Amino acid sequence: MRPLYEEIQEDWSDLQIGVSKLEPMPPIIGEVAQLDKFTRVTVRVQWRPGDPIDLWILLPKGVKKPPVVLYLYGPGTNNEARFRDPRWSDRVTQGGVAAVGFEMALTGGRFRDRPMRQTMLTELQEAIGSTVHDVKFILDYLDKSGQFDMNRVGMFGDAVGGTVAILAAAADPRIKAVDTLEPWGDWPDFLATSPVIDDAARANFVTPEFLKKVAPLDPVKWLPQLKIPVRIQQIKETQIVPIKCKEAITAAAPKQVEVMRFVAVTDITRRESGGRLFDWVKDKLQEPAQPSTGGNAKVAAAEQTPAVDKSGTKN
Repeated sequence: MRPLYEEIQEDWSDLQIGVSKLEPMPPIIGEVAQLDKFTRVTVRVQWRPGDPIDLWILLPKGVKKPPVVLYLYGPGTNNEARFRDPRWSDRVTQGGVAAVGFEMALTGGRFRDRPMRQTMLTELQEAIGSTVHDVKFILDYLDKSGQFDMNRVGMFGDAVGGTVAILAAAADPRIKAVDTLEPWGDWPDFLATSPVIDDAARANFVTPEFLKKVAPLDPVKWLPQLKIPVRIQQIKETQIVPIKCKEAITAAAPKQVEVMRFVAVTDITRRESGGRLFDWVKDKLQEPAQPSTGGNAKVAAAEQTPAVDKSGTKN
């Protein structure tokens, strides 16, 4: 019997749906939990064979048609535990903003019935391309529900989830602000040097064929085209994204992009704890849209020093 994943007809190299054969099935409403400050609804959606997706939708109480932020975390995250955590839910919905959590393709519960030789990394083009397409269909579902202000949509992405957030914003103008934490990118150097790749298998990731597949999905390519508010948070001691790749991502960012650089995880924890990590994107959805003026990204150090651009000039 042919595996369901082999029936997928999808162009992962195109941020748009394009020639991909993806047809949404009727959504299935699951648990509806009424908590003090928000309502949590789980919804199962699907548009490709063998790949149902669970959405964790958090609606702040007392707010009609709130703005909404999508949350996407990198591999190795227990997403169900996070999205069920009332403390996390309180923080992301604080200020009357809805939240939608979901899981990246080929990770966690979405890694189903695959050969043992496959992982999210070996199928990186599929994992990223599929998830970018997922964002489009998730936004379609939210729009059709009529419960959200679709003129105020943001996305928060961690690790490769940050990569998806940048690419999804390039593909879908409904996304008005993007916040990222340690986004992956600059694929030739990332795949050649990042410790996320096993050295014993690294040769498979730097072949011309593999690099050609992921080249259309590099945030370094798409960042310059974004005109919306974007924040990129980078941590020096976190080497999953090598320093050279962090610098390439920063160099690709247009002027309105805010780049925050932290030395250590403890620095960002001290600055952004207690839910403050989520305030930036929520605040941007409350502000009038500002046109891009072009030029270089604004870069600020975490030690509260004046912001500087890449030429070293104080802003």
